[in-house]
Amino acid sequence: MSIADHPLRAVIEAAYADRSQLADPKVVAAVEETIALLDRGELRVAEPPAQDDGEWTVHAWTKQAILLYFGIRKMEPSEVGPLAFHDKIPVKKDLEKAGVRVVPPGTVRYGAFCERGVIVMPGYVNIGAHVGGGSMVDTWATVGSCAQIGRDVHLAGGVGIGGVLEPPGARPVIVEDGAFIGSRVVIVEGMRIGKGAVIGAGVVLTSSTLILDVRGETPVERRGSIPPRSVVIPGVRQKKFPAGEYGVPCALIVGERSPSTDQKVSLNAALREFDVPV
Repeated sequence: MSIADHPLRAVIEAAYADRSQLADPKVVAAVEETIALLDRGELRVAEPPAQDDGEWTVHAWTKQAILLYFGIRKMEPSEVGPLAFHDKIPVKKDLEKAGVRVVPPGTVRYGAFCERGVIVMPGYVNIGAHVGGGSMVDTWATVGSCAQIGRDVHLAGGVGIGGVLEPPGARPVIVEDGAFIGSRVVIVEGMRIGKGAVIGAGVVLTSSTLILDVRGETPVERRGSIPPRSVVIPGVRQKKFPAGEYGVPCALIVGERSPSTDQKVSLNAALREFDVPV
């Protein structure tokens, strides 16, 4: 059964259009079941394309379920050792069974899915997110709600992956397999990072960020996505304003990670060749 044809979809969409339906215990149960399926990885907010150059499919109704879940949950206190919390959403359980390592005080929220082999240092993975096997969420890195992180991805220290819940049909942030995201990088507003890309430290990527491919004789402009295996560093572009000319931040594609070498060697080569800080 495809996610688009799932029987829970009609119930969730109807309740989202008419919140009074949440008075029906059967509707509440449907919302809770949808979140449980997201938590187990049997549903996901967005699915990758069959071919690399295709578009991801966003399942808006699963995001609607998350928003409805916030509405039906009550604030509850909880404690872990000396730490005290007060929230609507519990933390993820059965990490040992799932083969997921979470280092204190790292947190994975219920409704997020982490494949076997994921490591979460003292970082955070929010509800609706999907993190592929072998990926590392390093210290103080955050994976926002509904973000889709591929397999063998490294989110270095302090990386901020933004959450996208509303509007429900909006594309979440997507970081595809094998990408390396350097320290203090910020990726928000539905940006898509292609497979194997290397994003140097301090790059900020939003839907409106100007991305300049400077590998050729003339720059090529793009927005919204980073091509697979690209090596990206922070840049500045001069722009005229009424008050004068000022440098505006942008991102520069300065090279391409070699597909002929394995992931680790290719990454090291990219960093040496293009002097990318991480």
